[in-house]
Amino acid sequence: MHQPAQREHSDQQRAKRLSRLLVCAAAVPVMLIAAGCSSDSGSDDGAGKDTTGPGATTSADATAAPTVQAAAYKKLPEPCAVLSKKTLTELVPKGAKSGKEGTSSDTASRGSCSWTSLDNNGVKGSQFRWLNVSLLRFDSSQTQGEGDKLAQAYYTKQVSEAQSVTGAKNAKSEPVAGAGDEATAVRYDLKKKEGAFKQQTVVARVENVVVTIDYNGAGLAGEKAPSADTLTKAAEKAVKEAVAAVTSANGAGGGAGSGSGSGGASSTPSKSASKAPAKSASPSASKSAAKSDAKAPAATASSSASSASSAADKS
Repeated sequence: MHQPAQREHSDQQRAKRLSRLLVCAAAVPVMLIAAGCSSDSGSDDGAGKDTTGPGATTSADATAAPTVQAAAYKKLPEPCAVLSKKTLTELVPKGAKSGKEGTSSDTASRGSCSWTSLDNNGVKGSQFRWLNVSLLRFDSSQTQGEGDKLAQAYYTKQVSEAQSVTGAKNAKSEPVAGAGDEATAVRYDLKKKEGAFKQQTVVARVENVVVTIDYNGAGLAGEKAPSADTLTKAAEKAVKEAVAAVTSANGAGGGAGSGSGSGGASSTPSKSASKAPAKSASPSASKSAAKSDAKAPAATASSSASSASSAADKS
């Protein structure tokens, strides 16, 4: 009588246990899914962070290229107007009005002017003078650097070239005070078939501009050679005027530069100066500025000598 009731009771208990097991089994995936979502959510938060925040900006700023200081001088004066009439009369007495401007594709960056003087005294010979002024301005650039540093490198090169002239004798160089940030005068003797030439090259730098004065003289057809000391003094006067003209053209007044340079660097005759008098020289950037000025002198010297000779024959 009691056995069926007991079996029924046992069946009910098994059913309850089975039901609890199924509920627990169903709960496990839900917990795992919730845990997985929670884990994914953390990962997404990391991936979705704003990379353009302050940290990213600081990193970009750290790798940005440094700013290059702008060049002090933005233009050049008219090359044929940098010297006063009085100075030209002293240096090229018979050619003060003969200034010939060299060709330039960029007059704000480079320019030149030359003067030729021949004082023909017939059978007594002739005094020849040739003067050339070259101006070269350097701009600052992100790739090449600051303009005054570029000008300083070119200045040093010009001075060095002035000392490497083939055949130069009695070479001497000295610093020049009162001509921009740094200036050097180089002088030497050069024997040519037309006569003995006294060559002076004075190179000066003021901020980002380099001024080069080439000045030579000779006694032709038996005339006495000029004094090297006198010619050098005249060339130094000319470079100071040219430097003052550069600063004045840029609204900085006249006179010496900021004095930030090294003063008088050691020098030597420049290749441009090494040649005897010349026709107008047209400065070009870096290398060509000196070289183009250098090639002209010989031609003028030769024609001057011929003029002096023919005049002497006629006399």
